[in-house]
Formats: sequence, structure tokens, C-alpha cells
Amino acid sequence: MAPIVEIKEVTKSYRRGDRVTPVLMDINLDIEEGEFLALMGPSGSGKSTLLNLIAALDQVDSGTIKVGGVDITALSEGDLAAWRAVNVGFIFQFYNLIPVLTAFENVELPLLLTSLSRKERREHVAIALEIVNLASRVDHYPSQLSGGEQQRVAIARAIVADPTILVADEPTGDLDRKSAEEILELIGRLNRESHKTIIMVTHDPRAAQKARIIRHLEKGYLNDVPTKVGL
Repeated sequence: MAPIVEIKEVTKSYRRGDRVTPVLMDINLDIEEGEFLALMGPSGSGKSTLLNLIAALDQVDSGTIKVGGVDITALSEGDLAAWRAVNVGFIFQFYNLIPVLTAFENVELPLLLTSLSRKERREHVAIALEIVNLASRVDHYPSQLSGGEQQRVAIARAIVADPTILVADEPTGDLDRKSAEEILELIGRLNRESHKTIIMVTHDPRAAQKARIIRHLEKGYLNDVPTKVGL
């Protein structure tokens, strides 16, 4: 069976005027379904860029990326937006919740792009909030929640559409240690119990140790040997 994510000879540079800055060089990476992969590397190593390419938030200069057998590098902008809505769940460092919406409404947002009925959307949201242990906070606004609770709302939003992959960019970077541990345990549980494929960018070795495999980026190159962590 093919890996859930297949990255072949991907390169990426950023251009500012006449200046071209290479960010990723000849990246080859396969990620198996149900894997929990941590991408590590110093600032500027290209790890967030690689995550954004996998999530179709950015486009490669050359090479191909397939997710679930779909070559996302060949899709149009319109098709990419529709593809992301169904296939990618996003967990960001700063939560990206909408302040004027309740926890329930924030989690429901991705479902508004689907064909689900209102009743079906409510059922999906209730399940997602139950999974992150926030069923009692559905009517609370982000300002009424702690940082850890806001990140749990963001995780519920990421999983509510049952995406193919979850991508997490420094998901504990804005949290205290206790809240960070709780969020990492939740992400790990989604991997172990719900068999979610998770790709996490982090600079924190403690966070990376929660993953099953660690890959390091250095100056745009991916190390050849993965570090196996979890079992």
C-alpha cells in the first residue's frame, strides 16, 4: 500500500525582487498512514515551509507531493481549496480562533464548506468537542477560555471534518508547560486511538519526543535517517 504522503524531489525558493533564497532542496519523504512525524530543525531550516507545502498552503517550485494518492501539485487554486477543506486539519501556534464566535461556532467553520446538513454539522461538532473534553464550553468565546482550552478548540476544529492528515505548526509554542503537556497528550491520543496521521513542526525536543518518528531539516536538506521515538 502506498504511503499516505509521498514527496518526491521537491524544491522551493522564495523570491524578493531579484534575490532568490533557496528554502528546500530535493526533498524526498514518505509518510505512512497513521504515522506521527515530528519535523525539527533550526529557524530558517525550511520545516514550516515543508509543512505548508504538504498542506497545500504553498506551491512547490519543482517535484511532486501526493496525499492520499492525489497529486496536489497538479491541482488548480480552486481545486486546492476544496481539497484542503476535506483532507487537511490545521493546528496553529496561535490558535487562529475567531473572537466573535463561540467554541461551537469556531469548530463548525470547516463544515460550512461541506454538504452536511445543519443537524449533521451539530452532531460532528459535538463529537469533536467531546473528544477534546470541552463539551461544557461550547457557548464560551475564545476570550473566556485559557490558552490550553483555546488550543483544544483549535484541535476540535482540525478534526471535525475527519481529515486525511493533521498538520501542526508549533502547537505548544504559546502555552505554559502544563498546558503544553496536555495538548501533546491529546495529539498523541488522536494518533494512537483514532489512528490520525499527524505531521508536527516543533523546535522543542520534549514535544518531538511525543512523536513516533523525528526527521531533521538543516539548511533546506532533510536528513537521510529518521529517528524512531515512540512504539
